[in-house]
Amino acid sequence: MKLVKRIVVVLVIAFAAFYLITRPHDAANAVQGAIGAVWGAGVAVVDFFMALAAG
Repeated sequence: MKLVKRIVVVLVIAFAAFYLITRPHDAANAVQGAIGAVWGAGVAVVDFFMALAAG
């Protein structure tokens, strides 16, 4: 199982490097989208706890 996991990790890293080198603009857009999604999730969690605290 360790070997399979290591192969998958290497393939994902190789694909990411290939994508970054061949399509840097698209890679930047993908990273911005991921950061936006994480930011939006964080804001939603904060809003939830604020509403919970307000009663």
